[in-house]
Amino acid sequence: MNVEETIIQIQERNKKVESDKAWEVSWSRRIVIAVFTYIIAEVWLLIIKEPNSWVKAVVPVAGYILSTLSLGSIRKFWIKIYDKY
Repeated sequence: MNVEETIIQIQERNKKVESDKAWEVSWSRRIVIAVFTYIIAEVWLLIIKEPNSWVKAVVPVAGYILSTLSLGSIRKFWIKIYDKY
């Protein structure tokens, strides 16, 4: 394998890694997970015959969205502390 092929492989890998990272932090991903979470919670609440299940299914979705919003701040704080050691 020559140097040019190696560089091309590295560039392709970097592009894939950047795409994966973009997906991990995207709102599209968060929305998809939130919708699936709501559907699963709603189905479960209907199975157990919980009244007002459509409202109660929002609770885990709200928890998920709030946790994703706070993770950026927590991550920055953790990195600041971690870099001191």
